[in-house]
Amino acid sequence: MRVAVVFLIALSALAQTPDAAYESLTKAFDALRGHDYDSAIALFQKAEKAAPDRADIRKNLAYTLLKTGETELAREEFGEAARLEPGDFHVALEYAFLCFEARDDALARRAEARRIFLRVRGNGDPESRATAAAAFQNVDEPLAAGIARWQHVLASSAPTFSAHFELAQLAEQRDELELASTHYRAAFQMLPERKSVLLELARVLTTRGDSEGAMASLLAASRGGESRVAELAKERLPARYPFVYEFRKALELDPKNITLHRELAYLLLSMSEGGSASKEEALKEFEALVAAAPLDYLAVAQLGLLYLEANREDAAMPLLQKVLEHGDSAVANRVRMALKMPLVLEERNSEVEQADPRIMGERSYASGFLKDALRYFTAAREENPVDGAIALKLGWTNNLLHDDRTALHWFDLARQSADTAVANEAEKAWENLRPGLRRVQTTVWMYPLFSTRWNDAFGYGQAKTALRLDSAQWLRPYVLVRYAGDVRRNTGGVSPQNLSESAFIFAVGVATTPRHGVVAWGEAGYAVAYVGSAKWADYRGGIFWSSTHRRKGWFLENTADSVFISHFQDDWINYSQNRLGRPVKLRGFRADAFLGAGLTFDAKRQYWANFTEVGPGVRFRPKGFPNAASVTVSAVRGVYLINEGNPRRPNFTDIRVGVWYAFSR
Repeated sequence: MRVAVVFLIALSALAQTPDAAYESLTKAFDALRGHDYDSAIALFQKAEKAAPDRADIRKNLAYTLLKTGETELAREEFGEAARLEPGDFHVALEYAFLCFEARDDALARRAEARRIFLRVRGNGDPESRATAAAAFQNVDEPLAAGIARWQHVLASSAPTFSAHFELAQLAEQRDELELASTHYRAAFQMLPERKSVLLELARVLTTRGDSEGAMASLLAASRGGESRVAELAKERLPARYPFVYEFRKALELDPKNITLHRELAYLLLSMSEGGSASKEEALKEFEALVAAAPLDYLAVAQLGLLYLEANREDAAMPLLQKVLEHGDSAVANRVRMALKMPLVLEERNSEVEQADPRIMGERSYASGFLKDALRYFTAAREENPVDGAIALKLGWTNNLLHDDRTALHWFDLARQSADTAVANEAEKAWENLRPGLRRVQTTVWMYPLFSTRWNDAFGYGQAKTALRLDSAQWLRPYVLVRYAGDVRRNTGGVSPQNLSESAFIFAVGVATTPRHGVVAWGEAGYAVAYVGSAKWADYRGGIFWSSTHRRKGWFLENTADSVFISHFQDDWINYSQNRLGRPVKLRGFRADAFLGAGLTFDAKRQYWANFTEVGPGVRFRPKGFPNAASVTVSAVRGVYLINEGNPRRPNFTDIRVGVWYAFSR
């Protein structure tokens, strides 16, 4: 479908009068036809520079980038094309779906995707409106339900940081910006050390058009707190230096930000020396600063010197004496110079306020210093052994340090927290992590199938127990029992041997853990036929790959399997199964309708192992079935690719009904 769109756009572009981009576009489309996507991308980019206002060039570039997996770059090109051509609702939807799937700045992009779905739902062509309406409903309903749930939590129990923060994020995605800003503020007031919340608040206020509020949030985030957050905030601040009223507005939001307060005090002092502010205004600011931070000896010294300059020695001397006794050598020497006392050359140990280990852990975690974060969180846990949020942080920190077994322990403790948000997050993490850490895991699958072509019912199944090795975690040794058989036991006379071996196979083997959807495996076993008395040694191995993509309600499933089977004359058999479809409703429950296409071929060129087939199908889970079970009904039309030795017709039709069920323990 996407290739067709690309070539339609290409023909449209080529039909126009040649321009500065014509030569590059012609070469780009030639490269695209030859599947040379890297060259096509470079040529489209060259054409884009030559004609930056042409939306069609950006669309072609975006679709080509998608083919190479460059979704972020494709998203930006679709966004620019949608800006240049706002009436192209298909491009707008492409941009919206990519925004919704984005990981960078995810909340803002999801909110933008929702706005686009809403706009196209009311203005697009019929097909676009239908797609946008379904997407909007899928996005909006969970957001509305989540907002209602967290509002109920806040109304019925003591407020927590997590509850305010989760509610704010959901409200932002739903464009309820006033609600979002209210709860971001509330979350920050409950945990002012979490300066990253101010970045979220600034984003919402910017969207609302409250530039002063956004400036105050960014200014507060840029002074003090996590260094990474401070850098991100500084990048978003204007190039000019902040005004006094902006500092004051930021302090209203973050009154305990000593770094921010100190900078304002020194700003006023420098302005008083230049004549644009009064010395009294600077003095009052330093008084407020010292009252808030009595161990800030630099501020204490400055206040004492201001008192001294104002001939208020009674107020100045206690402060200056405090600095001489406890301040570091640099600050103390500044006071000595003012008092015309001898300088002290040796360094004095400064009195350091011990930081809260939890705060230090948060800062280290946010900055990526995971080992330091682990040390601080461990200390915080010792001080407060019942705090589930700290246990959750220990879980995530150990997980990032690849100590999943320890992480699982902390997630297990955190999921018992009284804080609902902490418990839910820990529960999800625990459930996701636990299966991969089981020392021994047993997986069972069954697939009974009826075929009209063979007028027979087949049964396939397997029970496999795998062992997790600490020394080689990428390998899984296993033992298994595999079954392949059919009801009639002969499938109507002459039949391909791969349909039914009528045997149980007992085997031991080893497989790699999945990586990018790829698994390699090998096994040796012994087969015992339950029809007759046949027995044989059975050796198998191969490589398996699977991938699933979803977009705009459509799904694409691909699997490829290359298998060596000794029992089939030491043959390599290769399978490819592909399904393109989308969800539909069937009498009150959901199903997946699809068009399937398959290809099978082997190394020995045996007729029964070389064929292709295509046809429609539907997959659904009837009411009462377990979640891991599904029924598939499909109709296929096939053709044998090799007919030498084939006792049947070269073409065939088959209707199949199968039930899949799998579980792990």
